[in-house]
Amino acid sequence: MSSPRSFARFRATAVLVAGALALTACSGTAATEPTTTTDATHGELDVQLSWILNEEWSGEFIAQHEGYYADAGFSAVNLIAGPSSGVAELLSGTADIALTDALSIGAAVANESAPLKVIGATFQKNPFTIASLTDGADITTPEEMIGKRIGVQDANRPVFEAFLAANDIDASEVDIVPVQYDPAPLTTGEVDGLIAFVTSQSVTLEVQGIEVTDLLFADNGLPFVGHVVTATDETIANDREKLKDFLRAEIQGWADAVADPTVGATLAVDEYGADLGLSLETSIASATAQAELLVVSDETATNGLFTISAELQEQTIGSLADSGYDLDVADLFDLSLLAEVYDERPELIDYQR
Repeated sequence: MSSPRSFARFRATAVLVAGALALTACSGTAATEPTTTTDATHGELDVQLSWILNEEWSGEFIAQHEGYYADAGFSAVNLIAGPSSGVAELLSGTADIALTDALSIGAAVANESAPLKVIGATFQKNPFTIASLTDGADITTPEEMIGKRIGVQDANRPVFEAFLAANDIDASEVDIVPVQYDPAPLTTGEVDGLIAFVTSQSVTLEVQGIEVTDLLFADNGLPFVGHVVTATDETIANDREKLKDFLRAEIQGWADAVADPTVGATLAVDEYGADLGLSLETSIASATAQAELLVVSDETATNGLFTISAELQEQTIGSLADSGYDLDVADLFDLSLLAEVYDERPELIDYQR
């Protein structure tokens, strides 16, 4: 089990470069100025994102801005802002691809027999954490949540309950306090711990000079991939080359985002999320955190970005079981397209160029 303090190196960098994060309202419109090409073979592609147009989508912004989508044969790639699980959009045909979370897709497959498959994953780790003040509750193990007040957003109640179940903790053993996404209840003492993203609320507090202890779900019994690339079975069957070309452009965009997190953060602040009031310093800190902590791993270093090891696929299925969704690996994952991309373009594996 990894130490909750294992991110000190990033934190030191974040404190140097980041300012306070302004909480932003959600946008529901597609990003403007899509890349175009005169030699497009695929036409337009609608991509439903799970969250607002901030630095979480650095690789997508770069792929569009640098023309990787255009080079892959798309006349336009429309990045549609969330929040959304993407399930409804995929099933209704209003989106061709969704970049979302594995739990939402797994729930739809398990409960509704939704014909959906994960074909790759941007994040090797999910970003969920229990954030606590190091000078306060300093929650370093799941057991230390017992008897504590934990701030939980309504949307995150299922994943928190799964985290409790994975650690054999009954919900009655913790005091669940309804909160929103602002980390203020943690600093005011309203809660002892808060469900947060290690790349978001935790960063916000750290750059304000507030030391945070993070208890990552991924390292404490609930590992699953994040920002999964999802498509319908029909799209996989009928538009295989289109999906492969999208994956190729994604790999190129995220390779750039990993190499220099400031690029995607700057695009988020100045262009794609220009109406959200984002802070450049904090966006850079967040983009750096996700690149270092979530996107890359031993698996990606060996087999390339977006790949998911057999072990991590099984772990994701196990975490879904903790959430009450029983699936087999084959019910959720189809990584054959990604394998073909790397077979055809093996040089893409070396994103650490």
